[in-house]
Amino acid sequence: MEGAGLLSVESRAESAAKQLPATAAIFDQVAAVNRAADAADTELRLSMEATATGTVGPLARGGQSRVPTVAAEHDFHPDAPGTPVGLSLLALAALCLSGITSPVTRDGLVDCLMRWWEGGHHRFAPMTPVVINLENGPENQSRRTPCRRRIVEFAHPTGLPVRLASSPPYHSKYNPLERCWGSLEHHWNGARLDAIDAGMRFATTRTWQGKGPVVALVTTT
Repeated sequence: MEGAGLLSVESRAESAAKQLPATAAIFDQVAAVNRAADAADTELRLSMEATATGTVGPLARGGQSRVPTVAAEHDFHPDAPGTPVGLSLLALAALCLSGITSPVTRDGLVDCLMRWWEGGHHRFAPMTPVVINLENGPENQSRRTPCRRRIVEFAHPTGLPVRLASSPPYHSKYNPLERCWGSLEHHWNGARLDAIDAGMRFATTRTWQGKGPVVALVTTT
């Protein structure tokens, strides 16, 4: 399946231990939905998720850097938390990154989706069907009605037919956007993110499939 990547033996064993009986069937269904969306000229396929929250401050993050870096060993008093939220338009290799300073919730994810659509809907035909690949995490769990309700609240005013294609539980690494987080971590590897602006600057200067992303800082709840 697209976005699978190579897994270590330990990761495969852990995923196998957590598999639901329907895991293989879910993967087959998601793959079928993705293929149909990619084959349709009038259909958009998005990948959306948040990655792990990081701390902002003069802290050592590990990794290697070409520039000598002096940093604190422990994060006793981080200046702020920061969580990257990504939305990728897969067919166009377009990436939108939002730096979230408040806890990431289902409302925050859909707010980022709405902000992206308001800024770029003029590029697409009216009533464009949208398929959204989700990781099935705590904020967007496919069986929880609050997440679905917020998606419905996005679909109604925009007039968009929306279809959700969620990875099986405990298999978030298969969401296509996961490759973006590895690329971003490699880009700021070893750097000291001592301010929100530093993290946003690194996100702005990286590339995703040869293109620069659209980056925004979100400081509201």
